[in-house]
Amino acid sequence: MSNTDSISACRHGDFYWIRCYGKGSFLNSHHVKRCAEDELSNGIKSIVIDLSQCSGMDSTFMGTMAGIAMKLMKMPSGKLEVANPGNKNRSALEDLGLDVLMKIDSESTDRKIQLDEIEGKLRPCSLPVEKIGTARHVLDSHKKLCEVDENNTQKFGSVLEFLEAEVKAKESSNG
Repeated sequence: MSNTDSISACRHGDFYWIRCYGKGSFLNSHHVKRCAEDELSNGIKSIVIDLSQCSGMDSTFMGTMAGIAMKLMKMPSGKLEVANPGNKNRSALEDLGLDVLMKIDSESTDRKIQLDEIEGKLRPCSLPVEKIGTARHVLDSHKKLCEVDENNTQKFGSVLEFLEAEVKAKESSNG
């Protein structure tokens, strides 16, 4: 992961803001997941993922977003919003059917007014993740994509088979 591929976040009022810098990938998506899960356990029901500085996303990153959105959808008034995706990222999310889970290109006037405040509060998200956790995370992210849209099973079928074998091998060598 380059220095420009990173995640920053902050809690602001009743929502949690996550910004991706550079590429959103399997290398930094576990940070998004862990930070979001921490905030969900602390009562946050609204998460905004800001892609204004994101040059592109891989399937693991988008699967992570899908997993967070699915958790939020189970909560009363829970929601995931995507801010400033740009055409390329919007198209990638829509191609995988994720637009049914999240509001893409949320342009809340209230949040635009607060953007300077939000930017001043953003802090890097970097949490340690063990190697087997990374393989499991990538597998789980792809499973979420397949849950969202059955067409994704065709797109990621061989990836799922490979990842399941890798996770099984790592788990059996550790246990």
